[in-house]
Amino acid sequence: MDFILYAVPFFFVLIAVELLADRWRGVSHYRLADAINSLSTGVLSTTTGLLTKGVGLVTYAFALKHLALFELSAESVWVWVFAFVAYDFCYYWLHRLGHERNILWAAHSVHHQSEDYNLSTALRQTSTGFLLSWIFYLPMAVLGVPLMVFVSVAALNLLYQFWVHTKHIPKLGRFEWFFVTPSNHRAHHAQNALYMDRNYGGVFIIWDRLFGSFQEEDDNEPVIFGVTTPLASWNPLWANVQFYAQLWADARRAERWWDKLRIWFMRTGWRPADVVAKYPMNKPDLSQFRKFEVPLDGRQQVYIALQFCLYIALGSYLMNLERSLPTAALVLGWGAVALGLFVLGVALENRPQALRLELLRLALNLPLVWLAPLVGLWPASAVGWVGLLSYSLLSGIGLYCCRNRITRLVS
Repeated sequence: MDFILYAVPFFFVLIAVELLADRWRGVSHYRLADAINSLSTGVLSTTTGLLTKGVGLVTYAFALKHLALFELSAESVWVWVFAFVAYDFCYYWLHRLGHERNILWAAHSVHHQSEDYNLSTALRQTSTGFLLSWIFYLPMAVLGVPLMVFVSVAALNLLYQFWVHTKHIPKLGRFEWFFVTPSNHRAHHAQNALYMDRNYGGVFIIWDRLFGSFQEEDDNEPVIFGVTTPLASWNPLWANVQFYAQLWADARRAERWWDKLRIWFMRTGWRPADVVAKYPMNKPDLSQFRKFEVPLDGRQQVYIALQFCLYIALGSYLMNLERSLPTAALVLGWGAVALGLFVLGVALENRPQALRLELLRLALNLPLVWLAPLVGLWPASAVGWVGLLSYSLLSGIGLYCCRNRITRLVS
């Protein structure tokens, strides 16, 4: 059962509830651009996963068939309990090394880039984690955990982690001793030195207590969310490649071939001495911390938010029909999502090329509506043509309403 697919509507309902809680308490834990950026990385991760999840599933199935020491039954409740706990144990080490090694942090850092902390942050996920994360779950295959059980407990583990991304729930007493909670996970998302690289558990915090990586949230040390090398962008594509780009640049600059290779596998933040000398990087002073912000007027915000809803709908469509869509259709769908989210990211940053890119995005709807039926993304019909042309027309009207603001930016 695809628990994540059925949970998506509840995610958005709970985000709405959290927004109401913000209003009721007179606080503001959401910023539109940050929330859209977090959700954009989530949509991009989900659609990318439709094309890449086979990497983990195929390698797990291969190990289960050829390396399993036991043959466990999915009919046993105890197998499910064991698998649930074992998955979290494997996740702990993936998560811990995801903070401690450059190549793994390059993927995982996406989840930590938000300088806000709310339920939309939970949906902020990497699109490149599939490259290496599968390695950490192979022990479960060796122990004989059936594939269906593995996939199910993985989804349950991810679902549990959603609710801990909120500032509205305080410490939970004895529950804090055994389980990951909003309090100890807030500490995990901090860039303060006190909290740095702590609290890696997904469901159980006992792993952190056992292996010395636990840190309680301290009322005397308010959490500052984000990463020590700020993203300073609202673009989900750049969010996914930012740290890879930094590692690649440092590898190219390094004089020794050994440094060019080992930089990818060294502790997070390690850089060759010759690169540090020529290209120093100053970490921000947290006492002077200011969240990344780009001014947007109300009309722009409404336009971008409405456009973003289209990509939530397209991502949901791809998830729902994944098994019936050919690979070419999934690739086309992913391309449309990636391009659209990139353009909206440019618009959120008020860049001079925003208007030209938005006009290009709308113009590409014409070849999209022609190409989509050819690859099986959706059936050919007059309704599709009319709907897409109507959407493009309404978007053009929206752009016209924003013309004064955009004209000033381009000029």
